[in-house]
Amino acid sequence: MSSTETRHCLPRIRSSYSQFSEKERQVADYILNHSSKIIHNTINQVAEDLGVADATVFRFCKRIGFKGFQAMKIALAAEIVNPIQDIHETISESDSRKDVAEKVLRSNIRTLEDTLHILDSSSIEDAVEALLNADQIEFYGNGGSGIIAMDAQHKFIRTGLRTAAYSDAHLQIMSASQLTDSDLAILISHSGTNKDIMRVADIAKESGATTIAITNLATSPLSKKVDISLYTVSQETEFRSEALASRIAQLSLVDALYVNVMIARKDEAKDSLQRMREAISSKRL
Repeated sequence: MSSTETRHCLPRIRSSYSQFSEKERQVADYILNHSSKIIHNTINQVAEDLGVADATVFRFCKRIGFKGFQAMKIALAAEIVNPIQDIHETISESDSRKDVAEKVLRSNIRTLEDTLHILDSSSIEDAVEALLNADQIEFYGNGGSGIIAMDAQHKFIRTGLRTAAYSDAHLQIMSASQLTDSDLAILISHSGTNKDIMRVADIAKESGATTIAITNLATSPLSKKVDISLYTVSQETEFRSEALASRIAQLSLVDALYVNVMIARKDEAKDSLQRMREAISSKRL
């Protein structure tokens, strides 16, 4: 059983909830509302309570990334022993503007907590090593993820490493085709289903580059195409898409990688920052 299959059942369900079918939501609601009960039940008992076939419950477990019902129960049991406080609140039209602001901030906190819960140490290690060993680092993202890519380059340019960021689909393909086996491509996509980013991942791999994805845990085909995956978890609400909430976690993962690289390149990064500050000083009054 892989490390990603021994944890985070509930975050997977929450992050994928809006994409479930009616029957899948029925199973999801049952798991979310009866977690303590399920870990002592068989798949037959759960199916009987729901009035569905055993196969429906089994398929749901597969849908959220587990090999079967037993694997899902193991993950669920671990979460019940070490629960994460549920601070998510649904925003309604009757809320005051201050209430809305508080709920948005709490949703952001929840997104970070859930993402922290699924953070895989070996993936972080591999990602940092890939960054340190790359001749050229390129960040790719479209739409909102394109903004994250630009922010990533804005940070990493301080490290003294060679970086670039692309949010235009044609430039992404052109640039990816010029990568080599000494380079690194970091692909940012919440859904992991964006056709342009998937194509860039293929081209980067064909060019021999190492590839990293920053993407959603539960439903990301992109993660199957890359060498290293860093996952975020976010929950959709009526007035706020999960992709919108995920930006906070994506930015935080980029920050975590950046700080790790700055620590590892302490002397080089210090020189790079000094040169940058001197250059920027001419822009200030």
